[in-house]
Amino acid sequence: MAAIAYKQASCVYEGADKLAVDSLDLDIQDGEFIVLVGPSGSGKSTALRMLAGLEEIDGGAIEIGGKNMVGVPSKDRDIAMVFQNYALYPNKTVGENMGFALKMRGVSLEKRQARVAEAARLLDLTEYLDRKPGKLSGGQRQRVAMGRAIVREPQVFCMDEPLSNLDAKLRVQTRTQIAALQRRLGTTTVYVTHDQVEAMTMGDRVAILKDGKLQQFAAPTELYDHPINAFVAGFIGSPAMNLFTVPVVSGGVKIGNSTLPLERAQLTALAASGVDTVTVGLRPEQLAIGESTGEGLSVVVDLVEELGNESYLYAHFGSGDIRGLDGTAASIVARSPHRAPARIGDTITLNKQDGLVYLFHPQTGAKI
Repeated sequence: MAAIAYKQASCVYEGADKLAVDSLDLDIQDGEFIVLVGPSGSGKSTALRMLAGLEEIDGGAIEIGGKNMVGVPSKDRDIAMVFQNYALYPNKTVGENMGFALKMRGVSLEKRQARVAEAARLLDLTEYLDRKPGKLSGGQRQRVAMGRAIVREPQVFCMDEPLSNLDAKLRVQTRTQIAALQRRLGTTTVYVTHDQVEAMTMGDRVAILKDGKLQQFAAPTELYDHPINAFVAGFIGSPAMNLFTVPVVSGGVKIGNSTLPLERAQLTALAASGVDTVTVGLRPEQLAIGESTGEGLSVVVDLVEELGNESYLYAHFGSGDIRGLDGTAASIVARSPHRAPARIGDTITLNKQDGLVYLFHPQTGAKI
């Protein structure tokens, strides 16, 4: 086990006009489970491959256990990789696949068998040790790939979207197993995913990347409650935070025909920023369906998602001058703790419940 430090680490691909990873700074503690998350092209997989020695570090440094890894070959970093595609030998049994790396290192048969048996017990694979990968389900194959990493007893686990090939139910089950296993083993783990729900439920801390740059690195609840900018606010949460750009007026902000009041500290911050429009963020759970004749936000329902114990209403504003982050007409999502008392095409009123109104600079996206 070991701590990891990215120190202004950068990587650029040949022929590219910008850095794939741009001056990344991360301090990962010994035994932590860290998730790198972001949209496609954000640099998360490149950052992981830099750690594993599969990509060159073109600037800065990466340290493992206090040792600089610049120029150190992948095989000498004491890292175990788990990939999306399993990468199992089809002609070898589960036990042979799990112990193959140890065999190549010259570890004795007795020690190999003991480590494989222990890993198989942890992963509930004992009864499958004599089977070939072709006779296993996708989830079982992924556990074999995990077992192959575990038997090596590395300092660091690197996992590159290991659950992407699994169906939705199996993904939930397997991510729970991986998180529980990591906590039992206590091995420092860096995990890459594009799924923000996966990131929120697995990581001790989560690093959000965009265009190769770190946006925020914090615990999942910190990211959800205190996003540092509009990108993080819109990325974390399912459904995503409602974000729309509206005029600043006396006492609050103007949304359609309604004025949303703000706290004194927010009004002071708005005045100091000097903006006359602002990007407002509201979580779906902060909006409740009110009386159609009452005060609030008047919207037209576009879609109702019934989830049994709750429902989500997707709607658009009756007034077309409210814009989202991309400049198009804004939409809005509201959560109902009950089955939705509305249908597609209904005009309803949404009232803000208790909770913070998020404000972001309309040009830079920085939190106000």
